[in-house]
Amino acid sequence: MSSLLSGLTKLQSVESRLRAAKAKLARCRRSVVVQENRIRTEQNALEAKKEEVQLTKLQSDRLELELRSRDAEIAKLRAALNGAKTNKEYASLLTLLNTNKADNSKLETQILELMRDVETDQAECDKIVATMDEQKAQLDKVRHDAEVASVKLEEEVTAMQAEWDDAARDIPAEFLETFNRVADTYDGEAVVEVDTQHSSKTSSYSCGGCFMSVTAECVNQLMTRDEIVRCSNCTRILVLSKS
Repeated sequence: MSSLLSGLTKLQSVESRLRAAKAKLARCRRSVVVQENRIRTEQNALEAKKEEVQLTKLQSDRLELELRSRDAEIAKLRAALNGAKTNKEYASLLTLLNTNKADNSKLETQILELMRDVETDQAECDKIVATMDEQKAQLDKVRHDAEVASVKLEEEVTAMQAEWDDAARDIPAEFLETFNRVADTYDGEAVVEVDTQHSSKTSSYSCGGCFMSVTAECVNQLMTRDEIVRCSNCTRILVLSKS
């Protein structure tokens, strides 16, 4: 293998380990954000439930006010009933009184249902608060663990970055630029080996990245020239297998 392709192969190895270390560091830091988002979700649920409780209480208060007004009306009807002068007037007042009492009974039932809803929602609020307390305690642990792990991972990333810089030092700028561009496209996999299949009469070649066919001319270039050869399909940089 030419010195250029050998250098790119070495750089590929470091690139893979460097990206893996950076990914672990990102996941470590993200764990804190994930836990914070869980708490935020619970907080939003709590606020929504509290608002629901408040609206239910307002509705209950409105019905209570209406009930008191109807109770006052019933009291007036009872007084009027006692002073009725004719049977017709008495019957009319009695019908009106019974209708109001029936309406009041419905209001009382609605108010009781609303109060039960308030109790249920308040219990749900208490459960959410308890969950939030647990999540906050977990956040402290996640944050501490992440801080400890981040220190070690940052040291690894720094060391690997230095190794990457050393491996990239002897690679010409134009080829390094190509490597970086392809690596960014394929999550660090810029260099792949050519897979060779031998038969009794011929050999066939394929890209180790996309598995599409590679021409014998490309393989010949890799054998004879110190230059970058890229897969015509996926554009990854091709190298020959060491075996």
